[in-house]
Amino acid sequence: MADIKDPENTILMELKDGMVTIELMPDVAPQHTARMKELARSGQYDNVVFHRVIDGFMAQTGDVANGNFEKDFNIRAAGTGGSDLPNVPAEFSKLPHDRGTLGAARSPNPDSANSQFFINFSDNHFLNGQYTVYGRVIEGMEHVDAILRGEPPMNPDRMLSVKVAADA
Repeated sequence: MADIKDPENTILMELKDGMVTIELMPDVAPQHTARMKELARSGQYDNVVFHRVIDGFMAQTGDVANGNFEKDFNIRAAGTGGSDLPNVPAEFSKLPHDRGTLGAARSPNPDSANSQFFINFSDNHFLNGQYTVYGRVIEGMEHVDAILRGEPPMNPDRMLSVKVAADA
């Protein structure tokens, strides 16, 4: 079990192969951290697919509008939506996009992040200063590594449940 220092800022993400523990960074990206916790607490991330998974790069998920198997899942639309909440402005920092870090997915507009995020499979320093880093996997990266690849994958993996550790 991961050494959870701050349960209020730790995410427990259940994948098909096991639990992934993510430490959020409210001191670096408070608005992104707050958004992830809000969507997790409302259950909006549960059953959402990984719609863009590129080997050696990253796994992207979090399209709560189009990526939920319990709703009207449409693989062609997955990745085009967000939540009903307003977009989150960029919170760029000096933190590098290292293996296991969480980055905010967005359109070309830096202030367009909403609900989607990605987990880096490797050090992707070319993303530094362009996408907000707001968390990192502290346990279970092997389960992230096992996510089915594809853009989109034919039978995409999904986040079975996403919870704030303080609520679990």
